[in-house]
Amino acid sequence: MRDHTSLKAWHEARAVSLALIELARTAWKPYASALFFQLQRASLSVQLNISEGYTFGNSPTFTKHLGVAYGSAVETGELLRLLAESGVVEPLAAADIRHRNAQCQRLILGLLKRRRTLQ
Repeated sequence: MRDHTSLKAWHEARAVSLALIELARTAWKPYASALFFQLQRASLSVQLNISEGYTFGNSPTFTKHLGVAYGSAVETGELLRLLAESGVVEPLAAADIRHRNAQCQRLILGLLKRRRTLQ
């Protein structure tokens, strides 16, 4: 039986969430706590909206959740960019996570395009 974990987008979102938990553990700074907290919330939103949306099967509600997941993935990327450009984290430390996040965005966008043509 297939579930949400069969989606490549979910796997990428989970990898980003786990990487960001580790980044927060090693690079957290008190003056940037709001950025780290928002970054973790945004990345979790990607993974969890894919998971929750999948439970609705082939319905417009799944498409809606994918849209929210995509928006949260964009937010995650922007927060990562801000942390790197402001010097809070080393740009190289954020580069791999940003790359995986961009891949996640592409996968979600592909799912969205396919679902929107079916509806």
